[in-house]
Amino acid sequence: MNTITGAWDWLTTAANWSGENGVTNRLLEHLFLTAVCLGISCLIALPVALVLGHLGRGGALAVNISNIGRAVPTFAVLVLLLLSPIGDWGSWPTIIALVLFAVPPLLTNAYVGMRGVDRDVVRAARGMGMTGSQLLRGVEIPLALPLILTGVRIAAVQLVATATIAALAGGGGLGRIITAGFNLASTSQVVAGAVLVAVFALLVEGVFEAGQRMGPDWVRGTG
Repeated sequence: MNTITGAWDWLTTAANWSGENGVTNRLLEHLFLTAVCLGISCLIALPVALVLGHLGRGGALAVNISNIGRAVPTFAVLVLLLLSPIGDWGSWPTIIALVLFAVPPLLTNAYVGMRGVDRDVVRAARGMGMTGSQLLRGVEIPLALPLILTGVRIAAVQLVATATIAALAGGGGLGRIITAGFNLASTSQVVAGAVLVAVFALLVEGVFEAGQRMGPDWVRGTG
Protein backbone atom coordinates (compact mmCIF):
# COMPACT_ATOMS: atom_id res chain seq x y z
CA MET A 1 0.00 0.00 0.00
CA ASN A 2 2.92 2.34 0.76
CA THR A 3 4.25 1.72 -2.75
CA ILE A 4 0.92 2.65 -4.34
CA THR A 5 0.68 5.77 -2.22
CA GLY A 6 4.27 6.66 -3.06
CA ALA A 7 3.61 6.18 -6.78
CA TRP A 8 0.55 8.43 -6.56
CA ASP A 9 2.56 11.09 -4.71
CA TRP A 10 5.27 10.89 -7.39
CA LEU A 11 2.73 11.26 -10.20
CA THR A 12 0.99 14.21 -8.54
CA THR A 13 4.20 16.12 -7.84
CA ALA A 14 4.41 18.96 -10.36
CA ALA A 15 8.23 18.96 -10.36
CA ASN A 16 8.25 15.43 -11.82
CA TRP A 17 6.37 16.63 -14.91
CA SER A 18 8.67 19.43 -16.00
CA GLY A 19 12.23 19.67 -17.25
CA GLU A 20 14.30 17.44 -19.50
CA ASN A 21 13.71 14.38 -17.31
CA GLY A 22 10.08 15.21 -16.57
CA VAL A 23 7.09 13.13 -17.58
CA THR A 24 5.97 15.57 -20.29
CA ASN A 25 9.28 15.48 -22.14
CA ARG A 26 9.65 11.71 -21.72
CA LEU A 27 6.11 11.21 -22.99
CA LEU A 28 6.83 13.24 -26.11
CA GLU A 29 10.01 11.24 -26.70
CA HIS A 30 8.04 8.01 -26.28
CA LEU A 31 5.36 9.21 -28.69
CA PHE A 32 7.94 10.26 -31.29
CA LEU A 33 9.81 6.94 -31.09
CA THR A 34 6.55 4.99 -31.38
CA ALA A 35 5.38 7.04 -34.37
CA VAL A 36 8.71 6.70 -36.20
CA CYS A 37 8.86 2.93 -35.67
CA LEU A 38 5.22 2.47 -36.63
CA GLY A 39 5.71 4.52 -39.80
CA ILE A 40 8.77 2.54 -40.86
CA SER A 41 7.04 -0.75 -40.05
CA CYS A 42 4.03 0.19 -42.16
CA LEU A 43 6.25 1.19 -45.08
CA ILE A 44 7.96 -2.21 -44.93
CA ALA A 45 5.09 -4.57 -44.12
CA LEU A 46 2.00 -3.16 -45.81
CA PRO A 47 3.25 -2.98 -49.43
CA VAL A 48 4.54 -6.56 -49.16
CA ALA A 49 1.29 -7.82 -47.64
CA LEU A 50 -0.92 -5.97 -50.12
CA VAL A 51 0.98 -7.18 -53.18
CA LEU A 52 1.22 -10.78 -51.95
CA GLY A 53 -2.42 -10.74 -50.90
CA HIS A 54 -3.41 -9.44 -54.33
CA LEU A 55 -1.32 -12.05 -56.14
CA GLY A 56 -2.29 -14.85 -53.77
CA ARG A 57 1.21 -16.30 -53.87
CA GLY A 58 4.02 -16.39 -51.31
CA GLY A 59 1.99 -14.69 -48.61
CA ALA A 60 1.74 -17.65 -46.28
CA LEU A 61 5.51 -18.12 -46.35
CA ALA A 62 6.11 -14.41 -45.70
CA VAL A 63 3.67 -14.42 -42.79
CA ASN A 64 5.25 -17.50 -41.25
CA ILE A 65 8.74 -16.04 -41.58
CA SER A 66 7.67 -12.74 -40.03
CA ASN A 67 5.93 -14.53 -37.18
CA ILE A 68 9.20 -16.21 -36.25
CA GLY A 69 10.19 -12.76 -35.03
CA ARG A 70 7.52 -13.00 -32.34
CA ALA A 71 9.41 -15.87 -30.76
CA VAL A 72 12.59 -13.79 -30.45
CA PRO A 73 12.54 -11.35 -27.51
CA THR A 74 12.90 -7.74 -28.60
CA PHE A 75 15.34 -7.15 -25.77
CA ALA A 76 17.60 -9.93 -27.08
CA VAL A 77 17.52 -8.40 -30.58
CA LEU A 78 18.41 -5.01 -29.10
CA VAL A 79 21.36 -6.44 -27.18
CA LEU A 80 22.71 -8.17 -30.30
CA LEU A 81 22.35 -4.98 -32.31
CA LEU A 82 24.11 -2.95 -29.61
CA LEU A 83 27.02 -5.41 -29.66
CA SER A 84 27.26 -5.23 -33.46
CA PRO A 85 28.70 -2.36 -35.53
CA ILE A 86 25.14 -0.98 -35.70
CA GLY A 87 25.48 -0.23 -31.99
CA ASP A 88 27.36 2.96 -32.89
CA TRP A 89 24.46 4.31 -34.97
CA GLY A 90 22.74 6.24 -32.18
CA SER A 91 19.04 5.35 -31.87
CA TRP A 92 19.01 2.97 -34.83
CA PRO A 93 19.53 -0.25 -32.82
CA THR A 94 16.38 0.54 -30.83
CA ILE A 95 14.44 1.54 -33.94
CA ILE A 96 15.46 -1.60 -35.84
CA ALA A 97 14.55 -3.86 -32.90
CA LEU A 98 11.13 -2.22 -32.52
CA VAL A 99 10.43 -2.28 -36.26
CA LEU A 100 11.19 -6.00 -36.39
CA PHE A 101 8.77 -6.44 -33.49
CA ALA A 102 5.98 -4.44 -35.18
CA VAL A 103 6.16 -5.98 -38.66
CA PRO A 104 4.46 -9.37 -37.91
CA PRO A 105 1.01 -8.05 -36.83
CA LEU A 106 1.00 -5.55 -39.70
CA LEU A 107 1.96 -8.12 -42.30
CA THR A 108 -0.32 -10.85 -40.98
CA ASN A 109 -3.46 -8.74 -40.64
CA ALA A 110 -3.00 -7.01 -44.00
CA TYR A 111 -2.40 -10.27 -45.84
CA VAL A 112 -5.32 -12.05 -44.17
CA GLY A 113 -7.53 -9.05 -44.91
CA MET A 114 -6.58 -9.10 -48.58
CA ARG A 115 -7.16 -12.82 -48.93
CA GLY A 116 -10.46 -12.49 -47.07
CA VAL A 117 -11.96 -10.24 -49.73
CA ASP A 118 -14.97 -11.92 -51.34
CA ARG A 119 -13.66 -13.70 -54.44
CA ASP A 120 -16.99 -13.17 -56.22
CA VAL A 121 -16.52 -9.42 -55.87
CA VAL A 122 -12.99 -9.71 -57.24
CA ARG A 123 -14.15 -11.80 -60.21
CA ALA A 124 -16.96 -9.33 -60.90
CA ALA A 125 -14.49 -6.44 -60.88
CA ARG A 126 -12.22 -8.30 -63.29
CA GLY A 127 -15.22 -9.00 -65.50
CA MET A 128 -15.89 -5.25 -65.64
CA GLY A 129 -12.44 -4.81 -67.15
CA MET A 130 -10.55 -3.56 -64.12
CA THR A 131 -6.78 -3.85 -64.31
CA GLY A 132 -4.77 -5.40 -61.51
CA SER A 133 -3.79 -2.03 -60.03
CA GLN A 134 -7.36 -0.72 -60.29
CA LEU A 135 -8.64 -3.86 -58.59
CA LEU A 136 -6.07 -3.48 -55.81
CA ARG A 137 -6.80 0.20 -55.16
CA GLY A 138 -10.52 0.29 -55.82
CA VAL A 139 -11.77 -3.04 -54.48
CA GLU A 140 -9.36 -5.13 -52.44
CA ILE A 141 -7.74 -2.49 -50.24
CA PRO A 142 -11.02 -0.76 -49.28
CA LEU A 143 -12.62 -4.11 -48.37
CA ALA A 144 -9.53 -5.26 -46.46
CA LEU A 145 -9.04 -1.91 -44.70
CA PRO A 146 -10.78 -2.79 -41.40
CA LEU A 147 -8.41 -5.70 -40.81
CA ILE A 148 -5.43 -3.67 -42.03
CA LEU A 149 -6.26 -0.95 -39.49
CA THR A 150 -6.62 -3.58 -36.78
CA GLY A 151 -3.06 -4.66 -37.50
CA VAL A 152 -1.88 -1.06 -37.28
CA ARG A 153 -3.66 -0.64 -33.95
CA ILE A 154 -2.13 -3.82 -32.52
CA ALA A 155 1.34 -2.80 -33.69
CA ALA A 156 0.96 0.71 -32.23
CA VAL A 157 -0.08 -0.56 -28.81
CA GLN A 158 2.70 -3.15 -28.76
CA LEU A 159 5.23 -0.49 -29.71
CA VAL A 160 4.09 1.82 -26.91
CA ALA A 161 4.54 -0.99 -24.40
CA THR A 162 7.86 -2.18 -25.78
CA ALA A 163 9.49 1.19 -26.54
CA THR A 164 10.50 1.35 -22.88
CA ILE A 165 13.58 -0.70 -23.88
CA ALA A 166 14.96 2.44 -25.51
CA ALA A 167 16.09 3.50 -22.04
CA LEU A 168 18.38 0.49 -21.86
CA ALA A 169 20.26 1.79 -24.90
CA GLY A 170 20.49 5.31 -23.52
CA GLY A 171 17.47 6.54 -25.45
CA GLY A 172 14.55 8.60 -24.24
CA GLY A 173 10.94 7.78 -23.51
CA LEU A 174 9.00 6.73 -20.46
CA GLY A 175 11.41 3.87 -19.88
CA ARG A 176 13.90 6.42 -18.56
CA ILE A 177 11.59 7.09 -15.63
CA ILE A 178 11.58 3.38 -14.77
CA THR A 179 15.35 2.94 -15.09
CA ALA A 180 15.93 6.12 -13.06
CA GLY A 181 13.70 4.65 -10.37
CA PHE A 182 15.80 1.48 -10.29
CA ASN A 183 18.99 3.54 -10.08
CA LEU A 184 17.56 5.52 -7.17
CA ALA A 185 16.15 2.38 -5.53
CA SER A 186 12.77 4.12 -5.66
CA THR A 187 10.07 1.49 -6.06
CA SER A 188 7.46 4.24 -6.12
CA GLN A 189 9.05 5.84 -9.19
CA VAL A 190 9.36 2.46 -10.92
CA VAL A 191 5.66 1.79 -10.34
CA ALA A 192 4.76 5.31 -11.45
CA GLY A 193 6.70 4.83 -14.69
CA ALA A 194 5.00 1.50 -15.32
CA VAL A 195 1.60 3.08 -14.74
CA LEU A 196 2.39 5.86 -17.22
CA VAL A 197 3.34 3.32 -19.90
CA ALA A 198 0.19 1.27 -19.25
CA VAL A 199 -2.07 4.34 -19.38
CA PHE A 200 -0.38 5.58 -22.55
CA ALA A 201 -0.89 2.18 -24.22
CA LEU A 202 -4.57 2.19 -23.22
CA LEU A 203 -5.00 5.72 -24.60
CA VAL A 204 -3.44 4.72 -27.92
CA GLU A 205 -5.73 1.69 -28.05
CA GLY A 206 -8.72 3.91 -27.32
CA VAL A 207 -7.80 6.49 -29.96
CA PHE A 208 -7.44 3.86 -32.69
CA GLU A 209 -10.62 2.11 -31.60
CA ALA A 210 -12.61 5.35 -31.50
CA GLY A 211 -11.20 6.45 -34.85
CA GLN A 212 -12.28 3.20 -36.47
CA ARG A 213 -15.73 3.25 -34.87
CA MET A 214 -16.37 6.87 -35.85
CA GLY A 215 -15.08 6.40 -39.38
CA PRO A 216 -17.13 5.66 -42.49
CA ASP A 217 -18.82 2.28 -42.93
CA TRP A 218 -16.00 1.06 -45.21
CA VAL A 219 -13.47 1.74 -42.44
CA ARG A 220 -15.54 -0.11 -39.85
CA GLY A 221 -16.14 -2.96 -42.24
CA THR A 222 -19.92 -2.57 -42.05
CA GLY A 223 -20.51 -0.94 -45.39
